[in-house]
Amino acid sequence: MSAEVFDDRRCILGEGPLWHPEREQLFWFDIMRQQLLSRDASGPLKWRFDEPVAAAGWVDAETLLIASASALWRFNLSDGSKTQICGLEQDNPVTRSNDGRADPWGGFWIGTMGRNAEHGAGAIYRFYQGRLQKLFAQITISNAICFAPDRSCAYFTDTSTQQVMRVALDRQGWPTGDPTVFLDLSDDGLNPDGAVVDKAGAVWIAQWGAARVAAYSDAGEFLRAVEVPGVHTTCPAFGGAEFRTLYVTSARQGLSAEVAHDQSPHGQTFAVDGVAEGLPEPRVIL
Repeated sequence: MSAEVFDDRRCILGEGPLWHPEREQLFWFDIMRQQLLSRDASGPLKWRFDEPVAAAGWVDAETLLIASASALWRFNLSDGSKTQICGLEQDNPVTRSNDGRADPWGGFWIGTMGRNAEHGAGAIYRFYQGRLQKLFAQITISNAICFAPDRSCAYFTDTSTQQVMRVALDRQGWPTGDPTVFLDLSDDGLNPDGAVVDKAGAVWIAQWGAARVAAYSDAGEFLRAVEVPGVHTTCPAFGGAEFRTLYVTSARQGLSAEVAHDQSPHGQTFAVDGVAEGLPEPRVIL
C-alpha cells in the first residue's frame, strides 16, 4: 500500500481534496495560486479565481460550493461561472478561508485564519439553511473539520495548539456543550492539519511536516500511519472504487528551494489504495 503520485503538479499549498461521488472525480485547491484543480479522462484541469480558494462541497453534478478568502460561492463546473452565496469575513482583509467540509445535515463548516497565521485571527463557521453562523472564535490555523459517521460529534483543530478537539452535535448538527480534547499531539511534536473520518469512525489526520497521514480510533488511540513522499501533508479524502483510495494533498510552502525543487514530490497530490473504506461526502443543500 505505497503512495503513488495522482497528480504531479506541485502546489504551493495544496488543500481541500473533495471526491465528488456523482462525477467520480477528485477536486482540490492550490490556495496560494488561487486555483481549483482536478483531473478527468482528458487530463489535468484548472480553474483560476481572483482571490485564494481553499475548500469545497458538492451541490449537484455540475455545481460546487467553494469557499474563497471572502465569500462562499456557487460554482458551475461546466462554464466556470460563480454566484456569491454569502460573505465570509469580507470586512477583514487579514483573513482567508482554510479548511472546510460538508456536514451530514447538508450544511458546510468552514474555517478561517490569518493570511500570515496571525494569532487568534480566524474562526470556524457553519453555513446551514441559508445562514452563516460563527461557532468557534480565536482560531489561529483552522483545520481537521470532519464528522463522526453516527452524527454524534464533529472534530476540528487549531493546528497551532497541536490538539484535535471534539464537540458533541445535536439533532440538527449544531454544537452542544464545550469542545473537549480528542488528541493531544504536542508530546510527539506533531502538527494536525486536514482530516477525514472513515466508515468505521477512525479519524485520518494529515500531519504537517511529518510526511504522513495517521489514523486514530474514536477513542483517540493511534491505529496506523500511511507515509507519503510530500513532507507537508495537508488533507486526506477518501474516493475511488468503494471509497477505498485515500487521496492526500501536500504543500511546498515553508520548504527551502533546495528541498522543494522542481523534481521534488513536495506539493504533489498522492493516492494510496486499500488503507480503509471511506464514506461519500454529503451533499451541500443550498
